[in-house]
Amino acid sequence: MPEIENIKAKRNLTALVEFSRIINSSLHLDFILGNVLLTCMGKYLSSRGLIALHENKKFVVKSVKGLTDKVLKRFPVEDSIDVLFESAAFKSFLVYSKLAVVEKLWSSEHCIGFMALGEKLNNSPYTEDDLEFLKTILNIASTAVQNSLVLNELKLVNRTLDTRVNRLNSLFELSKEFGMFSESTKVAKLLVYSVIGQFLVSKFAVVTLEGNSIKILESKIANDLLLNVLKVHDISLIVEPLTKESIFKYDNALAELGIELIVPMQIQGKSRGLILLGKRINGAEYSSDDIEFIYSVGGLAIISLENRRLFKEALEKQKMEEELEIARDIQRNLLPKNLPAFSNFDIAAVNVSSKQVGGDYYDVIQLNENNCCVAIADVSGKGVPASLLMANIQAFLKVICKHGMNIDEATALINDLITDNTSDGKFITFFWGIINNDEKTFEYTNAGHNPPLLVRDGKISKFEKGGIILGVMKTMMPYLKETVKLKKDDVLILFTDGVSEAMNRNGDEFSDERLEHQAIKLAEKSADEILTAIQTEVQNFTSGAAQSDDITIMVVKVK
Repeated sequence: MPEIENIKAKRNLTALVEFSRIINSSLHLDFILGNVLLTCMGKYLSSRGLIALHENKKFVVKSVKGLTDKVLKRFPVEDSIDVLFESAAFKSFLVYSKLAVVEKLWSSEHCIGFMALGEKLNNSPYTEDDLEFLKTILNIASTAVQNSLVLNELKLVNRTLDTRVNRLNSLFELSKEFGMFSESTKVAKLLVYSVIGQFLVSKFAVVTLEGNSIKILESKIANDLLLNVLKVHDISLIVEPLTKESIFKYDNALAELGIELIVPMQIQGKSRGLILLGKRINGAEYSSDDIEFIYSVGGLAIISLENRRLFKEALEKQKMEEELEIARDIQRNLLPKNLPAFSNFDIAAVNVSSKQVGGDYYDVIQLNENNCCVAIADVSGKGVPASLLMANIQAFLKVICKHGMNIDEATALINDLITDNTSDGKFITFFWGIINNDEKTFEYTNAGHNPPLLVRDGKISKFEKGGIILGVMKTMMPYLKETVKLKKDDVLILFTDGVSEAMNRNGDEFSDERLEHQAIKLAEKSADEILTAIQTEVQNFTSGAAQSDDITIMVVKVK
């Protein structure tokens, strides 16, 4: 008997050595597990068996012999080996599948799986020696299994790293490509091709948000249907990618269009567009790495589109600035370059536009050696529209002055001409008069303008006679005129409401009262000095606040 036991021991030892050599000759997990299972089944003449490994927080059958799919469907799912072995479901599975013995497969630190074998063909029970031999085989196998698992994990990590490196290279190349395109359609096509090439998507759409409107750049989805669904949402609020389940909750109409992934295209945390993708041709799900890549490509694309938009805006702004500079020069040329000099009158004037061009106007037109016309006007509004109306009244006034018409009749004619050339809501306040140098008289008509101030002997009177503002309606009532006899040291101040209504940082106006106070205070000075002092006072009052309106001042001092 001892000799027989020795022979068995030698055979077992030889078998274990050969077994160890075979399974350690390969790092392929299926090969190792298959050999372990076949060796154990062959050793004990068992017709069935399985090996399960711990994977993704559950035990998964990795190698099986003699068990049908119907039987395997009853394999229970548990995270812990101890919980699994004690569960009624597992015990029931062992009975149902006729598996007689179970042994754990250990790594150096924890259980990585187990092997279960069916009954022996001769129906004899497993002895303690049998179980010890199984444990020995599994101990030998565990090292090979662990090495294979580590290798597979390394391969997976390497594949992931390779994918990331490839995608980083793709992003680098795409960033250069996106920067070369100046058309949004080309940017969108490159975006679509890069995504389709990576993920084999049949349905897709690229939409951008321009103001409050949605623009479809590229699409393989019915545009009308897509727009009808998207326009009921504020897509700028989509700041995180939406997967299939999230899309269904967000709007099942999008899911019905076959969209399985929505990725926002963002700039500085604000969504400016969406990438909408359907099912992949190979049926694979979008992984987190996939979504991250699509998000990065979308970021490059929307930055390119935004740069294109900003560049276009900059060009348009530059062109507009150049045109406004030309308009400013033209408008400046409409104002008098040099004011005429008279023996009995000293005249000074200034115009400061709140924009590059404005709607304020003043003029001093010499009619002959003894008479001149002074005029001031304020067109409603600001900027280019106001400057065009300003040019109209300047042209009308130049022509009318040459015909020597009475000032009241001429004002009515100017009103009719302006009314014919203005749209609804536009009007002009206008004041003008004729200065006679020899007689020191001033004949004027006021068409709804801020009444000029006459400073005499420390008191103020205002020139208010006239009629309605220009451009509102054709002349129905005649304009009134008045002739004023001027005296030495009289001061006449003409101004627009940009002076009296100039506001400081607190929203307070300069006011007519403050202007009148300054006029009386400065009356003894020359026309230039009075003009400069009033302009300085207004600037000091509004210091730190933006100029809200055009400012025009004219000062006439009687010598």
